[in-house]
Amino acid sequence: MNWLSDLFIGNSVAHTILIYAIVIAIGVMLGNVKIFGISLGATFVLFCGILVGHLGVTVDGATLKFIQEFGLILFIFSIGLQVGPSFFSSLKQEGLQLNGVAMLIVALNVVVAFAIYFIAGNISITDLVGVMSGAVTNTPGLGAAQQALIETAGDRAGDLNESMSLGYAAAYPLGVVGIILSMVLLKVIFKINVDKEVEDIEHEKEASQLKPHVITYQVTNKLIYDIPVTRLHAIIDHNFTISRMKREDGTVEIPQGETIIRKDDVLRIVMSAHDQDIFDAIIGPHVDFDWQLETEPKGIVSKRIVITQSELNGRKIGSIRLHEGYKVNVTRVYRAGVELLASPNLSLQIGDRLTVVGREEDVDRLGKRMGNSYKRLDHPKLFTMFIGIVLGIIVGSIPIMLPGMSVPMKLGLAGGPLIVAILIGRYGYKAKLVTYTSNAASLMLRELGLCLFLASVGIAAGGRFVETILSANGLTWVLYGFLITIIPLMIAVIVARGKLRLNYCTIMGLVAGATTDPPALGYANNTAGNDAPAVAYATVYPLTMFMRVLIAELIIIFAVA
Repeated sequence: MNWLSDLFIGNSVAHTILIYAIVIAIGVMLGNVKIFGISLGATFVLFCGILVGHLGVTVDGATLKFIQEFGLILFIFSIGLQVGPSFFSSLKQEGLQLNGVAMLIVALNVVVAFAIYFIAGNISITDLVGVMSGAVTNTPGLGAAQQALIETAGDRAGDLNESMSLGYAAAYPLGVVGIILSMVLLKVIFKINVDKEVEDIEHEKEASQLKPHVITYQVTNKLIYDIPVTRLHAIIDHNFTISRMKREDGTVEIPQGETIIRKDDVLRIVMSAHDQDIFDAIIGPHVDFDWQLETEPKGIVSKRIVITQSELNGRKIGSIRLHEGYKVNVTRVYRAGVELLASPNLSLQIGDRLTVVGREEDVDRLGKRMGNSYKRLDHPKLFTMFIGIVLGIIVGSIPIMLPGMSVPMKLGLAGGPLIVAILIGRYGYKAKLVTYTSNAASLMLRELGLCLFLASVGIAAGGRFVETILSANGLTWVLYGFLITIIPLMIAVIVARGKLRLNYCTIMGLVAGATTDPPALGYANNTAGNDAPAVAYATVYPLTMFMRVLIAELIIIFAVA
């Protein structure tokens, strides 16, 4: 039976893989258990790792360090690719208000943490960063801080990182509770009726100006009789598409740029909702017309085409010359679950699904040009990921000398890959890099990296966890973490509701996104019953994640240097 004992208490490769598999399997299983409607998800892997470490199970130090760093890179890089496309757009006008509140939360977290550091005087700055990361449930911040310690603290990094992990684990549970508690307290303080808030959200959706708006018009304005479609685009200087046109004799056609608009033509126009008044004034009255019933017998169809040809990655719709070359119209583009108006200046990306209207043979011909192969999307683009990791490690290793620092700053194995991944996610198509990854593949990559990282952190910290958490220091860490969580959130949600008058569903998503906390988002989604929390979460998540990783790393660099 020596083989069995070697497998569980030895130091072989098989032993290491077995321990990690057990820790991750049990952690993921327990993480799916809901308590009061809340589950910790993959984060429970950390606590399983701590338990295994506490029981005396060990893993070779060099192997553990490699798995921890590689898991962190996979996790951070997949997050960067995910948030990259929306990172810069989230800073534009429509997201400024939400991101402003999120940055207020981030800033107040740091202020409260440093207030505790200077007032209490019984916690080191490295332990405080661990507690702060746990209080806002931000694992990448912990990883970035630990990587910064490896770069700056030399031989002391191992012990400091272990202590930091203990602070993170101590603060995390009440961090989750405090985030959700802030949502509950906000509802009580302002006596919010959730059903009324949901109703208001639905009314806003109906009046949304962002999604494509489809209306059928009859041409009755003499000023646009007998002019080509291109001339109408010059008169109405807004993005729109005439997807179909019915003539007075009943024939239906796909209008091209040179197609002449005549009296009593019926036009199906896709536009932005806020432009409707302009079309009402220039074209004529709305009419009811069943395009599906009328067009099918005449061979005109509407189909979805998915872009899978890499040569089209980054090409603008207007440059493909759909009217002239294929005699079809593209009316809408679906990207990552969002419906976009197919304007000529919209840059296409691999994985986009286009709604195309035209004769069936023309639509099929365009489909062959664009790929239209869902099977091709199933193949992961590993080159993009690994070349991105290479560039990320290089960027993270560049020494940056700042005034007042005795050692140069490095972005490290967390900051470098994160920045490169965000840039590739947003601009990779310009370098012909295919950044599309299916949701399932992206989630698998992210969760695998997170589980490897958390299991490593837990196993490394487990030996001292129980005695630390039951000590006076451990109990104060729990208290400090709760204060770092609840004080900034209560100030921010009161400002968001009392001053900015934001919808409660939106505030819940904002709070979850500002703390990068999936369990809190799950609670918000269940409470709201709509996608408003998820929209707010996605709006603030990119900038928040970037700032939390950067701040945690900078605190360590300046403190240790």
